[in-house]
Amino acid sequence: MKHLKDIAFAVLLTLAAVLAAPWAGAHDTAIKAGNLVITGPWSRQSPMAADVAAGFLTIANTGQEDDRLVKAETAISSMTQIHGMKMEGDVMKMFELPEGIPIPAGGTVELKPKSLHLMFMGLAKPPAEGEHFTATLTFEKAGTVEVQFDVLAPGAHMN
Repeated sequence: MKHLKDIAFAVLLTLAAVLAAPWAGAHDTAIKAGNLVITGPWSRQSPMAADVAAGFLTIANTGQEDDRLVKAETAISSMTQIHGMKMEGDVMKMFELPEGIPIPAGGTVELKPKSLHLMFMGLAKPPAEGEHFTATLTFEKAGTVEVQFDVLAPGAHMN
């Protein structure tokens, strides 16, 4: 009987690992660029026929100087912008941040849904759930770094 319990427990652990696999990957990997630590890059599958997608991640600045995310590029889109969002009455509006996003010394900035994010526009082919794509982020002081984004299901949220 104990042997059957051990087998059942092993099967449950394996099943849990398989089900958790789509959430693993880039989300669990820290990417360093100078004093910056980038974690959890992800995107969502775009609705059918959409030619835009958003990118989300967290940037921690472990240094003594402020830095700034000034640019993002990816081969999956013809244009990438750094965006913010704000409420105007009952309507949430996106807007470009041409000066980028400040990353304060000792601070953390989270790019997340309904907030700061990267906007990938002019997609040749929208990324699908389970795929990955790479983007190059450029920081004022830390320079450039490549980041791999995991593509999750439409409507997904990380954290």
